[in-house]
Amino acid sequence: MLKNKIAVVTGANRGIGLTIAQTLAAHGAQVLACMRTVDEVVLQSIASAGQPGLVKGVALDLEQEASIKAAIKEIATLSGNKIDVLVNNAGTASGGLFQMMPVAELRRVFDVNFFGQIQLTQGLSRLMTRHRSGSIINIASTAAEIADPGTLAYGASKAAFARASCSMATELGAAGVRVNTIAPGVTRTDMFDQMAPDARERLIASSALKRAAEPQDIANVALFLASELSAFVTGQVLRVDGGMV
Repeated sequence: MLKNKIAVVTGANRGIGLTIAQTLAAHGAQVLACMRTVDEVVLQSIASAGQPGLVKGVALDLEQEASIKAAIKEIATLSGNKIDVLVNNAGTASGGLFQMMPVAELRRVFDVNFFGQIQLTQGLSRLMTRHRSGSIINIASTAAEIADPGTLAYGASKAAFARASCSMATELGAAGVRVNTIAPGVTRTDMFDQMAPDARERLIASSALKRAAEPQDIANVALFLASELSAFVTGQVLRVDGGMV
């Protein structure tokens, strides 16, 4: 499905990002796996899902502008200046009530979940527009729409990113680049374990399917958006939340 395609996945060292990287590799993509510190064990786990030699690690710290610039250059070199898929999955969470949230912490969360992602996408989207093709997949969250107490920083940053995706889709479509957003609901990752149990169970109970998502549920949708099966899909926010209504 993705043979001869080059896919960049951020936050590929664990959780949803790791599962997406493994899934894209399993369907033939060459994966450039971005993480703060390149972990050879993680790279091997991605490579084992696909073909040996088609997975490479890229160091990326979205809080550091210099790191983002260096990653863009490295990705351009490793890909031969052509990438087909960009999955902006990396992110950080920070709980805290509105009146107690330090503005410095709010800025840090936005640096990772919004500004860093924007800077990376600006650089890598130029490789796509040059070849007039590509799929950008931004990972947001249903927290962008569901305003639970203590989700100011995370929810607002994800809402901003989802809105930015609409602008990206509008502006890049004429150059053949599609941009879509996946908004996962409660998903079994490290963040799942950090949630307050009562809030977690309340959200699951509010869903039609009455269960949390597995990372593979999100990865399957990413695979669809990365492939030609979604060739006429852009500017969309796909909620993968088990029917939270």
